[in-house]
Amino acid sequence: MATTMTDPHFDVRVTPRMSWSALVVGTVTALAIELMLGLLGAGIGLSAIDPNGKGGASAGGLGIGAIIWWTISTILALATGAYAATTIAHTRRPVDGVLHGVAIWGLTLLITFYLLSSAIGGLVGGAFRTVGGIAGATTASASAITPAVAKAAGIDKTDVEAQVSALLDDTPSHPAAMTPEQGRKALIAEQPAVARGGAEGQEAENRVAMIVAAQRKISQSDARAKVEKARQDFVAAKRNAVEIAIDAGSKGADYAAGTAFTLFIVMLLGAAAASAGGVVAARRNP
Repeated sequence: MATTMTDPHFDVRVTPRMSWSALVVGTVTALAIELMLGLLGAGIGLSAIDPNGKGGASAGGLGIGAIIWWTISTILALATGAYAATTIAHTRRPVDGVLHGVAIWGLTLLITFYLLSSAIGGLVGGAFRTVGGIAGATTASASAITPAVAKAAGIDKTDVEAQVSALLDDTPSHPAAMTPEQGRKALIAEQPAVARGGAEGQEAENRVAMIVAAQRKISQSDARAKVEKARQDFVAAKRNAVEIAIDAGSKGADYAAGTAFTLFIVMLLGAAAASAGGVVAARRNP
């Protein structure tokens, strides 16, 4: 409730234009109503979902319905909160009612976004901390010995692993002497050099063609044709994957832009509703 102050020089009663106690009451009222209506909308939306996928509401329909319901609940909550704040403040000036409404709108908006960001941030942070802990515990024992040995000897860990692999690898150098499993491993081992291209890549392609010819019992020309076709298929699949990723990114950007515009419009409507609620309450105050 607004208090009055008396100027000792002029004996004029001055009424404060803003009442902070009224703003607190109005903000709490708006948040409570918005939460209540949000729970009601969630219940209605969940009841429209059919677990069997027969006759239930579609995802698009639920999304549009959620936006409409959120808009209506925001307008009602802010208008009611502004009306309550202006009524408690006992202000009769419509301008003061607008000021109370805008203040309620701003406080409610900031508190709502703070609560949402805190909740989402807590969930995401907890998930990443859990995954990081599991990954760290899993890899700690596997990577504890080799780095220590490599550091003590003054050599790189990669050199140690490559040397150990070379000592344990019994794959023959000639493709004709390879078993199918050895040929498969050799083909996999040549792929990084093929991907790098250049003279090393050309040599790796020749090596791959020789292995394919020996394993498939076909001529070198047929093997080169198969290798070239596989390379073209790989390039086409990679290009298709890039196009799909670009298309998904474009759709995601469009969706994000639409969401941002929708939020902006709802916020404007909420500000207008809060201002209107304050004006109505100011005109009704005795």
